[in-house]
Amino acid sequence: MNLSKLKSLSGDASFRKFYRYKNVIIVFSKKNTRKNLLIYDAINKILIKNKIKAPKLISQNYKSKYIQIEDFGNITAYKELKKNNKKKITYYKKIIKLLNLLQKIKTKKIKTFLGSSYIVPKYSKKILLSEAKLFLDWYVPKKIKKNQNLLKKKLLLIFKKLINKIKFNNKTFVHRDFHVSNLMIKNNKFCIIDSQDAVFGNIAYDLASLIDDVRLKTSKNLKTSIFEEYIKTNKKLNVVNFKNDFDILSVLRNLKIIGIFTRLSMRDKKNNYLKLIPHAWRLIEQRIENNSRFVELKNTLDKYFSKKVRN
Repeated sequence: MNLSKLKSLSGDASFRKFYRYKNVIIVFSKKNTRKNLLIYDAINKILIKNKIKAPKLISQNYKSKYIQIEDFGNITAYKELKKNNKKKITYYKKIIKLLNLLQKIKTKKIKTFLGSSYIVPKYSKKILLSEAKLFLDWYVPKKIKKNQNLLKKKLLLIFKKLINKIKFNNKTFVHRDFHVSNLMIKNNKFCIIDSQDAVFGNIAYDLASLIDDVRLKTSKNLKTSIFEEYIKTNKKLNVVNFKNDFDILSVLRNLKIIGIFTRLSMRDKKNNYLKLIPHAWRLIEQRIENNSRFVELKNTLDKYFSKKVRN
């Protein structure tokens, strides 16, 4: 198949390209082919096995670096939420139901389309730290010229302390990029895409991704309502420990996102994500303001990153 003759669809932050052809989506991945095609389909198989809508594999041409998958159309939850201000909480209640279903998944091993076995990895503290370090590796060098190494060491120590304060074990299925742009709507049902990074991790992670979404600005009241809706549907949860982990993971995730968006610009020449960085900063500020567990982080960020830099 000659992909150059097909019109590509708007893509994501990965190395994948998407094309629509005869009611299927062609996913082409020049780099990270194993993750973007093989593992992507493996996780989709796990979701489908657990009665969650995800793109079914139609065919694969792994040697030519592409697969054909089910087409869910163009309507995302993001688009609907941008349109329907009054219905926002209704949408989020449905999304919380989907998240609860996702978190019930126990499948840890699945056969790939090449016949090999894929085991869903654990979201270890080491991985969490390596992701937070993207802020240090990409954003700090771009913005800070004086005392750069000192700042990196200081922040690394703070990140380690925060990660060590996390309470819950890594035993919950985590999509890892669970936000409204990755939820398609077809026949009034939510379908999950972009699942290749799924892991078994912290129960609070996907809710933090959903509520503190860098792509969609939501009010403080709506954030609280979504959080409370989740708690209502998970009555056995230790709420104090959950809120602790939620706050820490949200902050670390948005620091990681700032690092990733900076890398996308500097390394991959994808500059359209830079406009989202100021909102990522706002989300971090909201979580660390008047929060005793973030005093050291807040003081350090305030010292080195002025409002002008953050904007």
